[in-house]
Amino acid sequence: MSDSAQPLIRFMLSDIDGTLLRPDHSLSQANIDAVRKLHQAGIHFSVASSRPPRAMRKQIAALGIDLPTVAFNGANIINPDGSLLKAHRIALKAARTSLELFAGEKVAVWVFADDQWLLIDPQGDYVEHERNTLGYDFVQVDHFDDYIDRIDKIVAASKDFELLKQLEIQLNPLIAETALAARSQSYYLDVTALDANKGTALETLAEELGVALAHTAAIGDAGNDVAMFLRAGLSIAMGQAETAVKSQAHYVTGSNLEDGVATAIERYILPH
Repeated sequence: MSDSAQPLIRFMLSDIDGTLLRPDHSLSQANIDAVRKLHQAGIHFSVASSRPPRAMRKQIAALGIDLPTVAFNGANIINPDGSLLKAHRIALKAARTSLELFAGEKVAVWVFADDQWLLIDPQGDYVEHERNTLGYDFVQVDHFDDYIDRIDKIVAASKDFELLKQLEIQLNPLIAETALAARSQSYYLDVTALDANKGTALETLAEELGVALAHTAAIGDAGNDVAMFLRAGLSIAMGQAETAVKSQAHYVTGSNLEDGVATAIERYILPH
Protein backbone atom coordinates (compact mmCIF):
# COMPACT_ATOMS: atom_id res chain seq x y z
CA MET A 1 0.00 0.00 0.00
CA SER A 2 1.51 3.32 -1.03
CA ASP A 3 1.37 6.30 1.34
CA SER A 4 -0.98 8.08 -1.05
CA ALA A 5 -3.39 5.11 -0.88
CA GLN A 6 -3.44 5.04 2.92
CA PRO A 7 -6.90 5.55 4.43
CA LEU A 8 -7.52 8.24 7.02
CA ILE A 9 -7.51 6.30 10.29
CA ARG A 10 -10.10 7.14 12.94
CA PHE A 11 -9.83 4.00 15.09
CA MET A 12 -6.88 1.72 15.88
CA LEU A 13 -7.16 -1.70 17.54
CA SER A 14 -3.99 -3.29 18.95
CA ASP A 15 -3.05 -6.70 20.28
CA ILE A 16 -1.36 -6.66 23.71
CA ASP A 17 1.16 -9.52 24.19
CA GLY A 18 3.90 -9.55 21.57
CA THR A 19 2.67 -6.21 20.26
CA LEU A 20 2.20 -3.45 22.84
CA LEU A 21 4.21 -5.32 25.47
CA ARG A 22 7.87 -6.26 25.45
CA PRO A 23 8.81 -9.94 25.94
CA ASP A 24 9.05 -9.26 29.72
CA HIS A 25 5.41 -7.99 29.63
CA SER A 26 6.44 -4.39 30.32
CA LEU A 27 4.81 -1.47 28.50
CA SER A 28 7.36 0.98 27.11
CA GLN A 29 7.11 4.73 27.60
CA ALA A 30 7.44 5.12 23.82
CA ASN A 31 4.26 3.10 23.25
CA ILE A 32 2.41 4.96 26.02
CA ASP A 33 3.44 8.30 24.49
CA ALA A 34 2.42 7.19 20.98
CA VAL A 35 -1.06 6.17 22.18
CA ARG A 36 -1.38 9.53 23.95
CA LYS A 37 -0.64 11.24 20.61
CA LEU A 38 -3.49 9.25 19.04
CA HIS A 39 -5.86 10.52 21.73
CA GLN A 40 -4.65 14.08 21.15
CA ALA A 41 -5.23 13.68 17.40
CA GLY A 42 -8.80 12.51 18.04
CA ILE A 43 -8.06 8.95 16.90
CA HIS A 44 -9.81 6.24 18.93
CA PHE A 45 -7.61 3.46 20.38
CA SER A 46 -8.41 0.19 22.07
CA VAL A 47 -6.92 -3.26 22.68
CA ALA A 48 -7.84 -6.81 21.69
CA SER A 49 -6.19 -9.69 23.50
CA SER A 50 -6.42 -13.40 24.15
CA ARG A 51 -6.13 -12.46 27.84
CA PRO A 52 -9.05 -12.60 30.29
CA PRO A 53 -10.64 -9.22 31.11
CA ARG A 54 -9.07 -8.84 34.55
CA ALA A 55 -5.58 -9.52 33.16
CA MET A 56 -5.89 -6.44 30.91
CA ARG A 57 -6.82 -3.80 33.49
CA LYS A 58 -3.27 -2.65 34.21
CA GLN A 59 -2.51 -2.02 30.52
CA ILE A 60 -5.90 -0.35 29.92
CA ALA A 61 -5.25 2.06 32.81
CA ALA A 62 -1.66 2.79 31.74
CA LEU A 63 -2.80 3.63 28.20
CA GLY A 64 -5.78 5.72 29.31
CA ILE A 65 -8.25 3.66 27.28
CA ASP A 66 -11.86 4.72 27.84
CA LEU A 67 -13.49 2.60 25.09
CA PRO A 68 -14.76 -0.98 25.17
CA THR A 69 -11.91 -3.54 25.07
CA VAL A 70 -11.68 -7.06 23.68
CA ALA A 71 -10.76 -10.11 25.79
CA PHE A 72 -10.41 -13.82 24.99
CA ASN A 73 -9.75 -13.02 21.29
CA GLY A 74 -13.24 -11.51 21.06
CA ALA A 75 -15.26 -13.87 23.26
CA ASN A 76 -15.82 -10.95 25.65
CA ILE A 77 -16.19 -7.29 24.72
CA ILE A 78 -15.99 -5.27 27.92
CA ASN A 79 -17.43 -1.82 28.57
CA PRO A 80 -15.16 0.70 30.34
CA ASP A 81 -17.12 0.13 33.58
CA GLY A 82 -16.30 -3.59 33.48
CA SER A 83 -19.73 -4.77 32.33
CA LEU A 84 -20.11 -7.07 29.33
CA LEU A 85 -21.04 -5.46 26.02
CA LYS A 86 -21.00 -8.84 24.24
CA ALA A 87 -20.12 -12.44 25.08
CA HIS A 88 -19.59 -15.32 22.67
CA ARG A 89 -19.13 -18.60 24.54
CA ILE A 90 -18.00 -21.95 23.11
CA ALA A 91 -20.84 -24.26 22.08
CA LEU A 92 -21.15 -27.35 24.26
CA LYS A 93 -20.28 -29.87 21.52
CA ALA A 94 -17.21 -27.90 20.37
CA ALA A 95 -16.01 -27.55 23.97
CA ARG A 96 -16.30 -31.30 24.55
CA THR A 97 -14.60 -32.13 21.23
CA SER A 98 -11.68 -29.80 22.00
CA LEU A 99 -11.19 -31.08 25.54
CA GLU A 100 -11.37 -34.71 24.42
CA LEU A 101 -8.75 -34.16 21.70
CA PHE A 102 -6.38 -32.30 24.05
CA ALA A 103 -6.79 -34.92 26.80
CA GLY A 104 -5.10 -37.48 24.57
CA GLU A 105 -2.08 -35.27 23.81
CA LYS A 106 0.95 -34.04 25.74
CA VAL A 107 -0.41 -30.54 26.30
CA ALA A 108 -1.43 -28.53 29.35
CA VAL A 109 -5.16 -27.78 29.18
CA TRP A 110 -6.75 -24.66 30.69
CA VAL A 111 -10.33 -23.47 30.73
CA PHE A 112 -11.41 -19.88 31.27
CA ALA A 113 -14.94 -19.53 32.64
CA ASP A 114 -16.71 -17.51 35.34
CA ASP A 115 -13.77 -15.05 35.32
CA GLN A 116 -11.50 -17.86 36.53
CA TRP A 117 -8.47 -19.70 35.14
CA LEU A 118 -9.18 -23.39 35.65
CA LEU A 119 -6.77 -26.29 35.27
CA ILE A 120 -6.34 -29.89 36.36
CA ASP A 121 -2.52 -30.16 36.44
CA PRO A 122 -0.65 -27.28 38.13
CA GLN A 123 2.67 -28.74 36.90
CA GLY A 124 1.79 -28.40 33.20
CA ASP A 125 3.77 -26.45 30.61
CA TYR A 126 3.71 -22.65 30.91
CA VAL A 127 1.61 -22.52 34.10
CA GLU A 128 4.13 -20.29 35.85
CA HIS A 129 4.49 -18.15 32.72
CA GLU A 130 0.71 -17.69 32.51
CA ARG A 131 0.48 -16.84 36.20
CA ASN A 132 3.04 -14.07 35.71
CA THR A 133 1.25 -12.83 32.60
CA LEU A 134 -2.22 -12.77 34.13
CA GLY A 135 -1.20 -11.46 37.53
CA TYR A 136 -3.53 -13.88 39.34
CA ASP A 137 -3.60 -17.58 40.21
CA PHE A 138 -5.31 -20.63 38.75
CA VAL A 139 -8.11 -22.62 40.35
CA GLN A 140 -7.33 -26.34 40.38
CA VAL A 141 -10.27 -28.64 39.52
CA ASP A 142 -10.68 -32.39 39.06
CA HIS A 143 -12.52 -31.92 35.76
CA PHE A 144 -14.13 -29.20 33.65
CA ASP A 145 -17.66 -30.67 33.54
CA ASP A 146 -19.14 -28.07 35.90
CA TYR A 147 -18.16 -25.25 33.50
CA ILE A 148 -18.70 -26.93 30.13
CA ASP A 149 -21.77 -24.84 29.19
CA ARG A 150 -20.18 -21.40 29.72
CA ILE A 151 -16.55 -21.53 28.59
CA ASP A 152 -15.04 -18.32 27.19
CA LYS A 153 -11.76 -19.90 26.07
CA ILE A 154 -9.90 -23.22 26.10
CA VAL A 155 -6.12 -23.24 25.82
CA ALA A 156 -3.70 -26.04 24.97
CA ALA A 157 -0.18 -25.04 26.05
CA SER A 158 2.96 -26.91 25.05
CA LYS A 159 6.69 -26.53 24.51
CA ASP A 160 6.19 -28.67 21.40
CA PHE A 161 5.23 -25.90 18.95
CA GLU A 162 4.88 -28.30 16.03
CA LEU A 163 2.39 -30.39 18.01
CA LEU A 164 0.21 -27.29 18.54
CA LYS A 165 0.36 -26.52 14.81
CA GLN A 166 -0.81 -30.06 14.06
CA LEU A 167 -3.56 -29.89 16.68
CA GLU A 168 -4.79 -26.62 15.16
CA ILE A 169 -5.06 -28.31 11.75
CA GLN A 170 -6.67 -31.42 13.26
CA LEU A 171 -9.19 -29.65 15.51
CA ASN A 172 -10.57 -26.94 13.23
CA PRO A 173 -12.51 -29.25 10.85
CA LEU A 174 -14.10 -30.96 13.89
CA ILE A 175 -15.43 -27.72 15.41
CA ALA A 176 -15.74 -25.59 12.25
CA GLU A 177 -19.49 -24.95 12.54
CA THR A 178 -19.32 -23.18 15.92
CA ALA A 179 -15.73 -22.62 17.09
CA LEU A 180 -12.21 -21.80 15.96
CA ALA A 181 -8.74 -22.88 17.10
CA ALA A 182 -5.89 -20.40 16.52
CA ARG A 183 -2.47 -19.93 18.07
CA SER A 184 -2.14 -16.71 20.07
CA GLN A 185 1.53 -17.52 20.70
CA SER A 186 3.75 -20.28 19.33
CA TYR A 187 3.17 -22.10 22.65
CA TYR A 188 -0.60 -21.47 23.08
CA LEU A 189 -3.46 -22.87 20.98
CA ASP A 190 -6.69 -21.01 21.83
CA VAL A 191 -10.20 -22.29 21.18
CA THR A 192 -13.01 -19.74 21.13
CA ALA A 193 -16.50 -19.43 19.65
CA LEU A 194 -16.62 -18.74 15.92
CA ASP A 195 -17.81 -15.16 16.46
CA ALA A 196 -15.17 -14.71 19.16
CA ASN A 197 -12.41 -13.45 16.92
CA LYS A 198 -10.63 -10.13 16.70
CA GLY A 199 -12.07 -9.40 13.27
CA THR A 200 -15.67 -9.57 14.47
CA ALA A 201 -14.61 -7.57 17.54
CA LEU A 202 -13.10 -4.87 15.32
CA GLU A 203 -16.39 -4.64 13.40
CA THR A 204 -18.39 -4.42 16.66
CA LEU A 205 -16.22 -1.64 18.09
CA ALA A 206 -16.12 0.29 14.81
CA GLU A 207 -19.92 0.15 14.67
CA GLU A 208 -20.15 1.34 18.30
CA LEU A 209 -17.88 4.28 17.42
CA GLY A 210 -19.58 5.06 14.11
CA VAL A 211 -16.34 4.48 12.18
CA ALA A 212 -16.35 2.78 8.77
CA LEU A 213 -14.07 -0.27 8.57
CA ALA A 214 -12.11 1.48 5.79
CA HIS A 215 -10.98 4.00 8.45
CA THR A 216 -9.78 1.41 10.98
CA ALA A 217 -6.28 0.08 11.63
CA ALA A 218 -5.17 -3.15 13.32
CA ILE A 219 -1.75 -4.18 14.64
CA GLY A 220 -0.63 -7.57 15.96
CA ASP A 221 1.92 -10.35 15.87
CA ALA A 222 0.13 -13.72 15.88
CA GLY A 223 -2.24 -15.98 13.98
CA ASN A 224 -5.21 -14.82 16.04
CA ASP A 225 -4.57 -11.24 14.84
CA VAL A 226 -5.05 -12.08 11.16
CA ALA A 227 -8.86 -11.95 11.48
CA MET A 228 -8.66 -8.23 12.30
CA PHE A 229 -6.04 -7.65 9.58
CA LEU A 230 -8.53 -8.96 7.03
CA ARG A 231 -11.24 -6.49 8.08
CA ALA A 232 -9.23 -3.36 8.91
CA GLY A 233 -8.64 -0.63 6.37
CA LEU A 234 -4.97 -0.69 7.35
CA SER A 235 -3.12 -3.66 8.89
CA ILE A 236 0.34 -3.79 10.47
CA ALA A 237 2.30 -6.85 11.57
CA MET A 238 5.03 -6.78 14.20
CA GLY A 239 8.60 -7.38 13.10
CA GLN A 240 8.98 -10.66 14.99
CA ALA A 241 5.72 -12.15 13.64
CA GLU A 242 5.74 -15.38 11.66
CA THR A 243 5.99 -14.97 7.87
CA ALA A 244 2.41 -16.24 7.43
CA VAL A 245 1.16 -13.42 9.68
CA LYS A 246 3.31 -10.74 8.00
CA SER A 247 2.02 -11.79 4.59
CA GLN A 248 -1.55 -10.86 5.63
CA ALA A 249 -0.66 -7.28 6.65
CA HIS A 250 -0.24 -4.12 4.58
CA TYR A 251 2.89 -3.14 6.50
CA VAL A 252 5.49 -4.65 8.83
CA THR A 253 6.85 -2.51 11.68
CA GLY A 254 9.65 -3.10 14.20
CA SER A 255 9.51 -5.89 16.75
CA ASN A 256 8.05 -5.58 20.25
CA LEU A 257 11.64 -5.14 21.51
CA GLU A 258 11.95 -2.11 19.21
CA ASP A 259 8.71 -0.31 20.16
CA GLY A 260 7.17 -1.37 16.85
CA VAL A 261 3.75 -0.02 17.86
CA ALA A 262 5.12 3.48 18.47
CA THR A 263 6.93 3.37 15.13
CA ALA A 264 3.77 2.24 13.33
CA ILE A 265 1.64 4.94 14.94
CA GLU A 266 4.12 7.66 13.95
CA ARG A 267 4.62 6.33 10.43
CA TYR A 268 1.22 5.05 9.37
CA ILE A 269 -1.53 6.33 11.69
CA LEU A 270 -0.91 9.89 12.81
CA PRO A 271 -1.72 12.55 10.21
CA HIS A 272 1.39 14.11 8.61
